[in-house]
Amino acid sequence: MKTPNTLLEAITTFSDPEVAHDFVKALRWPNGVACPRMGCGSADVREIRGKRPRWYCRECKREFTAKVNSIFEDSPIGFDKWLPAMWLISANRNGISSLELHRALGVTQKTAWFMLHRIRLAMQEGNIEKLSGEIEADETFVGGKRQATKRSPFGRRSHLAHGPATGKTTVFGMMERGGKVRAFVVPDHKRKTLLPRIFEHVSPDATVYTDALKSYAELRANYRHFVINHAVEYVRDHHVHTNSIENFWSVLKRTIGGTYICPRPKHLDRYLDEQIFRFNERENKDGPRFAKAVKGADSKRLTYTKLTAKK
Repeated sequence: MKTPNTLLEAITTFSDPEVAHDFVKALRWPNGVACPRMGCGSADVREIRGKRPRWYCRECKREFTAKVNSIFEDSPIGFDKWLPAMWLISANRNGISSLELHRALGVTQKTAWFMLHRIRLAMQEGNIEKLSGEIEADETFVGGKRQATKRSPFGRRSHLAHGPATGKTTVFGMMERGGKVRAFVVPDHKRKTLLPRIFEHVSPDATVYTDALKSYAELRANYRHFVINHAVEYVRDHHVHTNSIENFWSVLKRTIGGTYICPRPKHLDRYLDEQIFRFNERENKDGPRFAKAVKGADSKRLTYTKLTAKK
């Protein structure tokens, strides 16, 4: 089935629930329907005729639908609403809030919020190959401004803790120049936290660019390492800088500060998945980017209980 190229085409195409269902079916099973249950995967299935499209697996003796073992499982929302939602979040550079989606689809805000988190899970990319070439690594702090915690005897507000990271969540990222970015929520920006991430995701023959944070000092023993001191300069010799990863941080913070306002730290990794997906697919047009997000829904599941559980 042809993938829509514009939002108008997507809305027109997926307004028919049967067409929307067939689109997901074609993406999940391009070589024919197979049982989606873990440990089965049998292609020996037969279609069960009825109001709701479903199949019966002769191997595991169970029925299934196109939603089973995906982010759509157990959702009463039809694909005619799921697919426009996935188009909106994958096509909008700054994302879409649950209130906007609630108004656009005619669902409750709570439902829209849950849908968006499931879609972000579908956008999560598996990182297998290591980054190579010229790599920029940097850390940033995400969250609200530091709030006053007490009032001094002179009537002035003061703080119990100081520094740019106070009350914020630390995020660490690496980016291939002209290529993909990877980012993670980390507990702090200490050496023992950041270096293992770099060793895990960056090829030994890569050239690494960082700022002057002391946590990166030992990188010179494993990589060709260049340091830019932001207290003095932002670019040296035209190639020593971290401007590319800083650009990603600016887009991330604009999305979180402007669209989502104040996401909870425990959900921040999902918002990172969303922004990383759009950034890494920036060369693709809206249609292919949307299709990749729908394809990513396969074999992933997120329940409301797990989403709202306290960590």
